[in-house]
Amino acid sequence: MGQDGTGLLDKLFDRRVLRRWSRAARLANAADHHLLRQQRTKARALKNQLDRLIRVADDRLTLPVSGSTSFPTPPNADWTWRPDTWRLPLSTPGITLVESNVKLGDELTIFHDCAKTELTLRQVRNTREADLAPFGMRLDVFSFDGSFLSFVVDLPIEAVTGLSRKHLIRLSTIVECEKPLEIFARLNVQHGPNTEQIVRELPLHEQDVMVEFDLAYTDLNEKRVEKAWVDLIFEGPEMNQVVLRDVTFARRPRAAF
Repeated sequence: MGQDGTGLLDKLFDRRVLRRWSRAARLANAADHHLLRQQRTKARALKNQLDRLIRVADDRLTLPVSGSTSFPTPPNADWTWRPDTWRLPLSTPGITLVESNVKLGDELTIFHDCAKTELTLRQVRNTREADLAPFGMRLDVFSFDGSFLSFVVDLPIEAVTGLSRKHLIRLSTIVECEKPLEIFARLNVQHGPNTEQIVRELPLHEQDVMVEFDLAYTDLNEKRVEKAWVDLIFEGPEMNQVVLRDVTFARRPRAAF
C-alpha cells in the first residue's frame, strides 16, 4: 500500500466510500428520519474536513505561490520588499463599512473622513498568469461624502536603515479600476521632529505603473531617520472598484556622475 494514499487498496477504498455516499444522497428523499439524522451528522463532519483540505490545496496549488517575494527589481537595489498584505493570507480577509484608521494586517491602514461609511476592503487571491503577487487588495467604494481616502503602508525598519539623500525609493504596483481615477503616492520619512514628504502621481495609463522618490531633493537629516511610510491617495473614488494586484518597493543608490 502506498504511503501517499495512491496505492491500489487506497483507490479501492476511496471508490467504495464514494459509492456509499452517492447512494445515500440518491436515497435521501426516502430515508427515515433517524437514519437521515445520522447521515447528516457524519456528512457534516466529513464536509468540514474536505472543505479544509480544499482550502489549503487551492492556496498551495494556485499560482503565484503564497509567500512569494519574486518581482523585478533594479540591479543595484540594496533593499526590496513586498508587504505581507500582498504576500500572505490575512487572518481577517475583509472588512465592510470600513471606519477610518482601521488596519488590515500589520502594515496597511485605511483613512478617510466620510460621515457615512460605504466602503468595503477585501484581500483577493491573484490567479492571472501575469500576476507575481499571490494576493491583491480590492476596494469597493459606493457613496462617498468625504474629502479624502488613502491607504497607508508602513515601511519596515530595513527601509530606513542606512537611508541617505543618495537613495531613490521605487514604488511599483498593478492597478485595476472600474472607472478612471487618479492615485497619488506620498513618501513620508520622519527624521527627528521633522517629516520629509515627496508626492508622485501614479502613471495609471502606462503599462508599468512605477514611481521613484528621489531623496536628493529633501532636507533629510540622515543621522536622525526614524521611520517611513507611504500614503496611496485616491482622488474621486465614488462608485468605483479598485484592485491593487501588487505593491512592491525597492531602494537603490543614485548613480554617480
